[in-house]
Order: sequence, then structure tokens, then C-alpha cells
Amino acid sequence: MKKIFSKIKQKIRNNLPHIIVAGLMVTLLLIYLFPNIFIFIHSGEAGVLYRRFYGGTVVDKVYGEGLKIIWPFDIMYIYNVRIQEVTREFKVLTKNGLKVGTLISIRYYPGYDQLGVLHQRLGPNYLEKIIIPEIEAVLRIIIGRLEAEEVYRTETSLIEKSVNEAVEEVAQRFVNIDDVLIKQITLPVDIEKAIQYKMEQKHVAEAHIFKIQKEKREAERKRIEGRGIRDQLKIIAASLPKDRILKWFGIKTTLELAQSQNAKVVIIGGKDGLPIIGNVPFMPEESAANNVEVEGEVPAVRESMVEGLVNETANLP
Repeated sequence: MKKIFSKIKQKIRNNLPHIIVAGLMVTLLLIYLFPNIFIFIHSGEAGVLYRRFYGGTVVDKVYGEGLKIIWPFDIMYIYNVRIQEVTREFKVLTKNGLKVGTLISIRYYPGYDQLGVLHQRLGPNYLEKIIIPEIEAVLRIIIGRLEAEEVYRTETSLIEKSVNEAVEEVAQRFVNIDDVLIKQITLPVDIEKAIQYKMEQKHVAEAHIFKIQKEKREAERKRIEGRGIRDQLKIIAASLPKDRILKWFGIKTTLELAQSQNAKVVIIGGKDGLPIIGNVPFMPEESAANNVEVEGEVPAVRESMVEGLVNETANLP
């Protein structure tokens, strides 16, 4: 054994320069091939392996997160499997040939289990190959059925719903469309101004119609009120002589004013006993200085006035 080890040592000493050179070449080669051998798949990503000399694309296995070691001549394709968003602007034509600009936000993510088939059939650039063309085609069909004014009036949620229903076909191609949002619809400036003016005039016309209906209802209310007053006067005229109707109304009005807390009422007997209503102070000028005593007498005066008016009303035939 000692002779064998000694022979090995001797050979190493004799070939040491060659061994060092070979070791350096291997080390440099490993450093160069390190990214192709040690593959790091980060969070939210998945890998598809392409075997150069054995079977090509692996479609029945998806490589999850973490460190993967492969042969340097194989290739690991990394895909983002999170929900992604892309915003694109499309120019589409309406039914009458006007160009409409639409700003679309698309949320999508690849099917995890079908990632190998997706890579084999479409590749990493599947967004430009399938999602964008499908969305644009559906949008052109939907807006192409509408007039410019209908595009302006139609709620974007209805267009979004139609687009989302139509792009379900994309899901059959190993890609999931989470949502399609229409952020903005832009019409030609002149057309937009004309449509806005038309809509404003429509609302003005509706406001005039509302005013007319309001006035009609007010006229009907006044007619009903007038019929009620007419019936009331007929009942009063049937129960009172003609020369007592004005006196009855004077007593009624005076009662209402006398019971008010804010009214100052003075009743002076007239020719026919009809009260004369005024805003004359209760106190004489010589007692104006003593406001406290006069103000204390006002409620008593008011009560006596009301009592006298009630008795007068009771005496009417």
C-alpha cells in the first residue's frame, strides 16, 4: 500500500502543473455554467423544463418554488403564475365609422397545471399571442354594433360584462382571464361636444315637462281647494242671515288674533258691533313709564276679550 501511495504522490508531483491547470479550467467552467445548473425559482413563479437530449418539453410536471439542479445543457423556463395586469389602448370603429379610443386593463394568469402545454404551444410571450388579440377582437365586435352616442351613454359595466363573457374562450388555451376593466372611452372632440349638448338639451326639455306637470298639479290642487271653500261658504250662508256673515268672519278672525302670543289686538266697537282690529298699545301714555305693571295686565285683558267674543258668537242665530 505504501508503494502505491508513494507512486500516486510521485505522479501528482510530476503532473502538478497539468493538474492545477485542469482544476482551474473545471472551476471556471462550473462558475460559467452555474446559472444553468442551479436554478432558483422564486415565490409566485413556476418552472417548465426543456430537456435537450431527452424528450424535449416536460408537459406532465411543473417545477415549484425553490432550488432546482439540472443538467447544464437543459433549460428551465420560469413563468410568473401570479395575477398580472396589463393596460393597453385600442382604437376601434363604431357602427357609423367613428374612431373610438378605449383604455383597457386586463388581469390574467397562466393555468398552473397546464403550464407545460402552454409553454409548448404558445411560449412565454402568450400575452401578445393570444390575450391581447382576443380582447381586441371582442372589443371591436361589441363597439362595432353601437352608434357613437350609444357608446357614450352605455354604462362601461355592460361592455365589460360582454367582454368578460366573450374572452372565456381564452381560458380554453391554458390562460385564465381574471377581469377586463374599461378605464376610459374617448370619442372625437367634436362628436363628444355634440353628444353632450344633445344630452343637456334633453334634460332641459325634461325639466320643462316636469314644470308643466307641476303647474297642472298645482292648478288641480287650487281647483279642489276652491270647491272646498265654495262648499264651506254655502253651508255658512245657509245657516246664517246675509247681514250676519261678515260679523261671523270678523269674530272668527279676532279670536285667532287674540289667541296669538305675538299679536297686539285692540277691539273698538263699530256701528254693527263688528270689531276694528289694530296695533294700538293697551297702555295710556301717562302709564307708559311703568311697563312692568301694564305688561302684567295684558293677559287678563286678552282673556276677557276672548271670553266676550265667544259669548258674542254664541248669541248669533
